[in-house]
Amino acid sequence: MEVTGFNLFDTAIGPCGIAWGEHGLKGVQLPEADEARTRVRMRRRFPGAPEVPPPPDVCAAAARIAALLGGERDDLRDIGLDMSGVPSFERRVYECVRAIAPGETLTYGEVAARLGEPGAARAVGQALGRNPFAPIVPCHRVLAADGRSGGFSARGGVATKLRMLQIEGARIGAGRGLFDV
Repeated sequence: MEVTGFNLFDTAIGPCGIAWGEHGLKGVQLPEADEARTRVRMRRRFPGAPEVPPPPDVCAAAARIAALLGGERDDLRDIGLDMSGVPSFERRVYECVRAIAPGETLTYGEVAARLGEPGAARAVGQALGRNPFAPIVPCHRVLAADGRSGGFSARGGVATKLRMLQIEGARIGAGRGLFDV
């Protein structure tokens, strides 16, 4: 996985990281506890990649991610991702999840059904737990079958997931409509 560089950028939920290569973004990192820890995580994920100023298209992607995390509506679907190192099933999951609009949610089972694999809800959850592109691949928009939040592997866990859904104005709960997040 050839990474050209990485950089950090500020958002409403903290400093995020972004890494890029010749064929698109290689990864996005949701905030760690502080900027230094986000930087350490990026260096661990992309060893040898220099921290350098991003090119204009990566700056634009970072600005759009920051705007989304600040409450603006943007599905980020047109941002180019380099999924060359992503296994086929995970790539399919990520492509399906990218189609979920801000403020909307699906369950792990609904994603599996849309992939034509209705028994694969757990595999969908595992793939989303390894999502290298959050929030461009909006794994926070996927919930457990009963409308509960389900898991979330980013720092802060479910609290971060719920905060992101709240920023987007999503409604969750049994039937995903009983109460606002």
